[in-house]
Amino acid sequence: MALELLHTRQGEQLTMKRYLSTFLLSTALLVPQMVKGDNDHHQKRYYDRDARDWHEWKEREDRAYRRFLEERHREYRHFAKASRRERQEYWKWRHRHLEFDVR
Repeated sequence: MALELLHTRQGEQLTMKRYLSTFLLSTALLVPQMVKGDNDHHQKRYYDRDARDWHEWKEREDRAYRRFLEERHREYRHFAKASRRERQEYWKWRHRHLEFDVR
């Protein structure tokens, strides 16, 4: 009887180790993907043809864009959906308002 009880406990421990190992492996594989997904939104880059430079679309760029729209009494819409003319207008404004470059 004691031998059967010992065998049952060892089996339960082995089962628990397998569940724990599976859980830890799944977590280790999923967490980096979840974190990467959050950062992708902030890594977008746009090219300014007139100034021939690149701009990373981060929080400060978004604030500058919102300020630009506010000054022109325009509704917010994502920069990626703006027309080429609207983008050029924004970049011209942006290069005249360098105070947004301060980090």
